Amino acid sequence: MAGVTKSQVFIGDTTLRDGEQTAGVVFTVKEKISIARQLDAMGVHELECGIPAMGEEERDSIRALVALGLSARLITWNRAVVPDIEASIACGVEAVDISLSVSDIMIEHKINKSRDFVKEQLKRALCFAKQNGLYVCVGGEDASRADSDFLIELMQIAQTNGADRFRFCDTLGILDPFAMFEKVGRLRAAVPGLDIEVHTHNDLGLATANALAGVRGGASYISTTVNGLGERAGNAALEEVVMALKVACGIDVGIDTRRFQSVSRLVGRASNREVPPWKAVVGERVFSHESGLHADGVLKDPKNYEGFTPEEVGLKRHIVAGKHSGTNGIVESYRQIGIPISREEAQELMDKVRSTAQRIKGPLAPMDLVKLHKRRGVSLAA
Repeated sequence: MAGVTKSQVFIGDTTLRDGEQTAGVVFTVKEKISIARQLDAMGVHELECGIPAMGEEERDSIRALVALGLSARLITWNRAVVPDIEASIACGVEAVDISLSVSDIMIEHKINKSRDFVKEQLKRALCFAKQNGLYVCVGGEDASRADSDFLIELMQIAQTNGADRFRFCDTLGILDPFAMFEKVGRLRAAVPGLDIEVHTHNDLGLATANALAGVRGGASYISTTVNGLGERAGNAALEEVVMALKVACGIDVGIDTRRFQSVSRLVGRASNREVPPWKAVVGERVFSHESGLHADGVLKDPKNYEGFTPEEVGLKRHIVAGKHSGTNGIVESYRQIGIPISREEAQELMDKVRSTAQRIKGPLAPMDLVKLHKRRGVSLAA
């Protein structure tokens, strides 16, 4: 992305807010503190940490996070109404997102109001927040289905009244990256003085791609969650967005990616949604190689088949013995369990390895390899 630098892209994480809104997910205060500390330690710039208007228990958990004195900015989610903002102020946070329904379908069929009502609602809530010295992100719920001219009008009102940024929400996850680029680009051109954040959902599997397209269109903030946790199909995954920016776009946002594996497992356990082994970037087996050509290529030089190293994201490489293994892969599989064999021995074992994998419908475990090696020794002695 020509012209975009590290200092111009900021990562916000909403695992503790939108992530916990996943149906059936509840974090304890202890879990929230652990997640927040890990995200802060790895350098995430902002943490959306809850919804104060939910009640005193939620406010207590937010106060506990504020008391940690993290480097990351803590921001809360609020409806664009004064009582919600007052609840946030009572928690001790210094930044708020004030959310408005901005598409005509939601204005008419969710809040049963008019565009004029939304504009006045924005002015009242925003002015109150700024009078209290808060950093304010104006959240445009369902912005992806809203009229662009109306969004521009709202952004102009927001800028005039002191807002710090505007959150463009693809609430239903319905955009493709080309539409995201065009929509954000138009808003950026129309209101150049107001930062834009993209908040993308994964209903079509495009959340990460749409987040990157938003940056290409001119957004400077990206909203993410660990493991892509979130309502319905989830949000843009923190680990995917950061690595995609780094590897595909040449943008290093200053986050310690070596901590991804640790925070991913933590959130997986806390949410009772364990990380699939094939999950992009952080899955335990995404650096596994079985196919003869691939395993041979990786063993000669990992760059042949890996766009980034497993160590960059806290993982390890695995050479798997299975149906598609070649000679070098079998040699390496035995080396991994402490049994050195020659290429000639691997060639002799290859048929047995492949037939065993076919029979068990999967890769060979270390004990399977040991048994085959022992049987081979017996057959040679005979």
